[in-house]
Amino acid sequence: MEAKKVDIRQLDLEELKAYFTEIGEKAFRAKQVYEWLWKKGATTFEEMTNLSKDVRENLNNHFEIRFLTIEEFQKSDDRTIKSAFKLADGAVVEGVLIPTSKRMTACISTQVGCSLSCDFCATGKLKRMRNLNADEIYDQVVKISKQAEEHYNIPLSSIVYMGMGEPLLNYKNVLQSIHHITSADGLGMSPKRITISTAGIAKMIKQLGDDEVRFNLAVSLHAANDEKRSKIMPINDSNTLEALADALIYFHEKTGTRITYEYIIFKDFNDEIQDAAELAEFCKHVPCKINIIEYNSIDGGIYQQADPKKVDAFADYLEERNIIVNIRRSRGKDIDAACGQLANKNGVA
Repeated sequence: MEAKKVDIRQLDLEELKAYFTEIGEKAFRAKQVYEWLWKKGATTFEEMTNLSKDVRENLNNHFEIRFLTIEEFQKSDDRTIKSAFKLADGAVVEGVLIPTSKRMTACISTQVGCSLSCDFCATGKLKRMRNLNADEIYDQVVKISKQAEEHYNIPLSSIVYMGMGEPLLNYKNVLQSIHHITSADGLGMSPKRITISTAGIAKMIKQLGDDEVRFNLAVSLHAANDEKRSKIMPINDSNTLEALADALIYFHEKTGTRITYEYIIFKDFNDEIQDAAELAEFCKHVPCKINIIEYNSIDGGIYQQADPKKVDAFADYLEERNIIVNIRRSRGKDIDAACGQLANKNGVA
């Protein structure tokens, strides 16, 4: 029976060096292979043309490069592109290219499904199947970056970990993927162009502080009132607003990074001035800005979009208190690519 090949991207640089030394090759070959895998995005050993044929055959005999493919993609009327990425085991996740006049943003996934069951999110209706490996997260960036170049002739400018799944429940792989995206041996992108969005796992936010990460942090808040937040986000039962505030203070002290609060505004739920007052009070904990996000309907959803006049009044209240506010209009709604809508509705599972 033929031995199963090892996925070479599960090896770090030191492990690759050890392998080449073991087969009697120079250790610098490892660096060459590493750059092919993480800088140039090679999907076959044949592409590694600065290696001898014998070395390439040896690699091919012992290793494989598992990579995701684009199963299907849709282009929105507003130019947003949603892709269904098929993983090596047949599972599917979704990622989105969001083009605006100022930037090209990749919105990527970190889990197959999600375990948090947020009431307003289509992904939350799915059960969590597994975490994505670092290479599966990295591959989404590579694919979406190519789409930006091919469709709009503009390079990718930013990455948001806001797709399917909770990034901080896949902590090790998420940070490893960011290493490959930001390192000189990888894609070389500045960490300041990367944002991780979390539903608010207090313990892991503190861990980010201990690791002194240099990327941006966004928190899906949606209510600054424990009763309301728990109603739409069960995670709040075990990660209360008090615990979240404590973690964010710790994170800011360690990193100096300003927090972004994401606030999806729902009709007759969290759109009153009283809600804005509670949010303004929560904003006193750490330097922050707020993205007020237009709600996007999902199948079976019980919430509705807030009245635009109420949204403006809500934002005005915050701005009068010197809080930075952006109102985010949804993009890609016609292809279910907008915030909260990713759920493999193309039928691939």
